[in-house]
Amino acid sequence: MTIRLPGAAGGLREYVPRAEPLAVPAGAPLASRTVFSAAHVVADPRADVSPDSAAAVDWDATLAFRRHLWSHGLGVAEAMDTAQRGMGLDWPVAAELIRRSAAEARAEGGRIACGAGTDQLPGPASPDAVRAAYEEQLAVVEEAGAQPVLMASRALCAAAAGPEDYLSVYGRLLRQSAGPVVLHWLGPMFDPALAGYWGSEDLDKATETFLEIVAAHPDKVDGVKVSLLDARREVDLRRRLPRGVRCYTGDDFNYPELIAGDERGFSHALLGIFDPLGPLAARAVRALDTGDVRGFRELLDPTVELSRHLFESPTRFYKTGVVLLAWLAGHQTHFTMVGGLQSARSLPHLARAYELADGLGLFPDPALAEARMKNLLSLHGVNQ
Repeated sequence: MTIRLPGAAGGLREYVPRAEPLAVPAGAPLASRTVFSAAHVVADPRADVSPDSAAAVDWDATLAFRRHLWSHGLGVAEAMDTAQRGMGLDWPVAAELIRRSAAEARAEGGRIACGAGTDQLPGPASPDAVRAAYEEQLAVVEEAGAQPVLMASRALCAAAAGPEDYLSVYGRLLRQSAGPVVLHWLGPMFDPALAGYWGSEDLDKATETFLEIVAAHPDKVDGVKVSLLDARREVDLRRRLPRGVRCYTGDDFNYPELIAGDERGFSHALLGIFDPLGPLAARAVRALDTGDVRGFRELLDPTVELSRHLFESPTRFYKTGVVLLAWLAGHQTHFTMVGGLQSARSLPHLARAYELADGLGLFPDPALAEARMKNLLSLHGVNQ
């Protein structure tokens, strides 16, 4: 069997799908690295909604996907940007997602961390109002029994006059947090509204402010999540973290080398690409658990081409490819996203994502994935 796929330059090409999936056996809990998959949400395709209305979530399918990730030993990073925070998922629905997922994590014995931000603010706000918004969301996460991830705030980026406002807001939040949190530095390639975060467009100056916050509260910072797509900068930063503070890579371009590490340390992981790569990523980390760095790289290095494709510019639309692959893999029955974001990537982009994922053996049922991809192509006028 073959499938005709559209290319970026126009025209169609023949592709022969893989016959068998990659075998990924169950294994022991992950030991050498703490690994979170930032999980997507499954929309309810039957809901009568518009891009301007509150998101309609298929809760059963959404929670089932989290159980899938936990079953392979991964932690779930909930209500993060992969779940379309600020891109279709508003705070009331995100709060419900946090509560439901945290309850499911307790029932399943799974690890969970949840994003706390300021996206309930209706418009421009003062730094004090931003802090209060953070406090509201932090309370929801802590009451749910999840580990908080203090997400980068568009509102704080707009309101802050300089580094001192970041030091003040984050300092007060960390002093009052019930336990250690993860600090999230999300670069403007993921969200253009975050340009100049930590008070400067100069990344060296921004790094100094970021590290000053961590150094002042090392007992309240479990780790930092760095999503700048700059491996060298991440390595330099993690070498300067206080002892006991983890670096969670959010670099979806360079994650194998950062997780493998070097003679001076390594990164843990909190990654959107580990949504579609979950079982394979877990298998790779188990190789690392035994000291088999080569085996780890042999499993994970081939996935980078897919990840770089999904996260290509404009990077913030990577969620579309992630949800496509979840549908093709059989984790949900449709390719619909909250906010209508399924239209955010071109058909050639989606076709290439299918081809790369199939080549890696990511689809448990390759025939199902092929049939669904053919249906999508036919819907767009590409008949087989």
